[in-house]
Amino acid sequence: MFELIIAFAAGLISFLSPCVLPLIPGYISYISGSSLNELIEKKKVNLIPIILFTLGFSLVFIIFGAASTFLGQVLLQNSYELRLVAGLLIVVLSLHILGIINIKFLNYEKRIQTNTNTNFYSPILIGMAFAFGWTPCIGPILGSILVLAATEESINKGILLLIFYSLGLALPFILSGYLIQKFLIFSKNFKNNINLVSKIGGLILLITGVLILTNQLQALGYYLLNIFPFLQNFG
Repeated sequence: MFELIIAFAAGLISFLSPCVLPLIPGYISYISGSSLNELIEKKKVNLIPIILFTLGFSLVFIIFGAASTFLGQVLLQNSYELRLVAGLLIVVLSLHILGIINIKFLNYEKRIQTNTNTNFYSPILIGMAFAFGWTPCIGPILGSILVLAATEESINKGILLLIFYSLGLALPFILSGYLIQKFLIFSKNFKNNINLVSKIGGLILLITGVLILTNQLQALGYYLLNIFPFLQNFG
């Protein structure tokens, strides 16, 4: 489905955002309990805490998605108005990402202070805490996907949407931990392109918002299914 592709791409763009990408080495060091130098010197990085961390923030985002879809179903009798509001919200959030308008509270990032320990569940709890800390910063992108989830027909579809969003954020996070040395080189070279990626993401969301407003998103989805039939397996 076209919505799942958008959600996964949104997760990738969130990973490449200024409040996530530059801080990934610090996050990985914090979660693993090792200094950055120790991580670089190690031939292997313990991925279990990193995977559990991504599971933690994914759980929060998925719960957000389920709640958004539930709210959308409650308002289903006003589906036309819901579609217009959803489209307008996504357009407004995309304009903020593009820098055309400035919504001040969406520029705020909450820093979460947590105590590290070696408990199995600790990385999950830290991941959940960081999800709330990241939410204001990645809010325009995440908010657009949550609004999209609110227009879904069932809670399962809303959850699936946020699973794909979380995968887009989690997979490169895990890969960064596994390839920490190469990631440091990549992030250093990529810093100059962060704003460009954000603008591309904003443009994609703007198009999505317009498609929802004009009730053409589903039509585009059917068109893509005709071109790429394998996408039907994800719907």
